[in-house]
Amino acid sequence: MVDGPWAYHSRVVDTELDELLEGLAAVAIEGAKAVGKTVTAGRRAATIYELDRDPVRELAAADLRRVLSSTPPVLLDEWQRLPAVWDAVRRAVDDDPSPGRFLLTGSASPASPQTHSGAGRIIRLRMRPLSLAERGVATPTVSLAGLLEGNRSAITGRSDVGLERYVEEILASGFPGIRPLGARARRAQLDGYLARIVDREFPEMGRPVRNPGALHRWMAAYAAATATTASYDAIRDAATSGEGDKPAKTTTQPYRDILEHLWVLDPVPAWAPTRNYLHQLGAAPKHHLADPALAARLLGLDAAALLEDRPVRPALPRDGTFLGALFEALVTLDVRVYAQAAEARVHHLRTHRGTHEVDLIVVRGDQRIVALEVKLSAVVDDHDVRHLRWLANELGDDLLDAAVITTGEFAYRLPDDIAVIPAALLGP
Repeated sequence: MVDGPWAYHSRVVDTELDELLEGLAAVAIEGAKAVGKTVTAGRRAATIYELDRDPVRELAAADLRRVLSSTPPVLLDEWQRLPAVWDAVRRAVDDDPSPGRFLLTGSASPASPQTHSGAGRIIRLRMRPLSLAERGVATPTVSLAGLLEGNRSAITGRSDVGLERYVEEILASGFPGIRPLGARARRAQLDGYLARIVDREFPEMGRPVRNPGALHRWMAAYAAATATTASYDAIRDAATSGEGDKPAKTTTQPYRDILEHLWVLDPVPAWAPTRNYLHQLGAAPKHHLADPALAARLLGLDAAALLEDRPVRPALPRDGTFLGALFEALVTLDVRVYAQAAEARVHHLRTHRGTHEVDLIVVRGDQRIVALEVKLSAVVDDHDVRHLRWLANELGDDLLDAAVITTGEFAYRLPDDIAVIPAALLGP
């Protein structure tokens, strides 16, 4: 049993995974490297095959039937390194759909020709870095699942987490194996994480990088676009500032595609309501990396730079400070973890002209929503809730609840029932 900072962090996804394994034969846990997939799956496995190790992969390739008949649950770690595993598991489930037989973990979609979707046989489960609740920053007093119930219950709680602590959490990352390190070692590990993407992950995806500097600059420009809907042309221009000849889209498009396959990019899609009560909504995604710490490292930002609001290079247009963007990214990570547990989806809202914007739209199965604004502020005024009030007038009863997520001390409701919730007090 490991104690202290290296102890296993209970994950919100644990409950979801256990419920799925009770009824399903195969579950694939997907997400960026280092989010904890292998450790979480390994706690449930009786047999483990680490397919990123050459001897194990060769054994599996030679006799997949024996591998799949091992004592269940069988964990096939980094399955994309041997894509034939996917179809073999699918066929094994066809033959015997008994629950809890297989766990697959993957940090990338395979570069080989498309495997069968596995629909109905292998259920995909997304895993992201640690949320604030999973990190143990504070004990949540407000449940996102509760907000999705729409009963507008009382909101209470007090947080002693201040702005400096939120900055610390942004820089520490939600990667379980990185955040317990000292500050310098943590920075080195995050730099190594980013270097590995260029040096190893791209070649393993069948796309060797001829100009590593160009890819790094594009990633830095994407990081500078955090929490914006900047066009990919604008990101490309920012990545090549000062260069007379801009690289063609055919050069930069693969960056985006492969980084999405690696789950390093985690954009929030625009909300497209199925009912006709809103018109002229934008369709561009809001840009986010898998963890805001990656954005900070790509741009060389430390706590002092963020708190002093030093200029970010490359520069992209945005409203507010870059620390505000990273705080929104941190809250977005939390909300996505909690929403998945509640079987809800997360989007953002922006009208074409930017007249109205809502940072996060959490959509329940019946298409009714919870709307969340994120503010790098300890206090909330009428200006901060104007878009939420507009949306309430537009949606009526389809708006289950609305809240502003802050860096403040207290959780409460305003007179018009809009909730004010410190980020550390929001939980699943």
